Amino acid sequence: MIRAAIVGLGWWGKTLVESLEAGSSEMRFVAGATRTVTQDVQDFARAHGFALRASYEELLADPSVDAVVLATPHSTHAGQILAAAKAVKHVFCEKPLALSRADAEAAVTAAQRAGVTLALGYNRRLHPAMTDLRDRIESGSLGTIMHLEGTMCFPNALALKATQWRAHRNETPCGGLTPMGVHTIDALIDLFGEVDEVYCMSFRRAVQIDADDTTSILFRMKAGMSAYLGTMTATAGNYRIQVYGSQGWIRINGMTHIAGASSEERRSRLFGECTFQPIKGPAQTWQAEAYDVSRAVLEAFARAAQGGPPFVIPPGQMIHGAAVTEAIVRSAASGKAEKVL
Repeated sequence: MIRAAIVGLGWWGKTLVESLEAGSSEMRFVAGATRTVTQDVQDFARAHGFALRASYEELLADPSVDAVVLATPHSTHAGQILAAAKAVKHVFCEKPLALSRADAEAAVTAAQRAGVTLALGYNRRLHPAMTDLRDRIESGSLGTIMHLEGTMCFPNALALKATQWRAHRNETPCGGLTPMGVHTIDALIDLFGEVDEVYCMSFRRAVQIDADDTTSILFRMKAGMSAYLGTMTATAGNYRIQVYGSQGWIRINGMTHIAGASSEERRSRLFGECTFQPIKGPAQTWQAEAYDVSRAVLEAFARAAQGGPPFVIPPGQMIHGAAVTEAIVRSAASGKAEKVL
């Protein structure tokens, strides 16, 4: 049993805690810390049976804490991971791991040298619908893969205040890239390997804060296929991933994390109708199962931390994902296609 501390008790940190509230044989939350301690935060901690500590440093010094779960601003991740590794604590980090390859490499290296598990919160990778898609691609049933297309949208940026960290360009460059789009980038890396080159256009159309809300990205994979990702942060929620092969296409529809949605919906209702259309014959359509991906990814982390199977995302893929994010931001600034370094 991994005794974990939650770091950051905004709406997503609370969602992670709630994913284990029914009880888990792998992990439980025993402590927490957050920048702003409100009455609501105090009530939440009390209801979920863990103690609030005054600082992250206090959590790291606590021998009763085996691991930290980071639900904190992106720019703080690398430094927090380095500190946890120094304290010999396992780390589950919400995505993205870092905003640069250098920071991601430093975090991964620190964890490896300390002998602790580092896990990353790309929870959609664990959903059975993604396992089915991966199996179809690997079996060759889709034929030669030509292209992947993804769209992720939510209206959340319409309600953001300029004082919130997610409203700052240095934390959320290219609009929906870091809150949503990196999930599709992780799927690209998982399904097809490394990204060679990216081209990004990103701008603001509707939101009142100084942030982009409309972002389009083209990818060329080293394996030869192409991909497209679109994110919008000021429209109705939507998730779609579609893979095109020479024997047909498969599409998975679903939902993103909408502000105000229930915790159960945010965790278990991310995938919906799935369709396979072969080049000949009728389409096959089915409904993805309700599956708590937040619980699944935390328990996968806990098993790895206890000496079980390695975490599902290899360290090299964590670093490459950060390098792709960095190249996308660079392309949006340069207006040119950029190699992933």
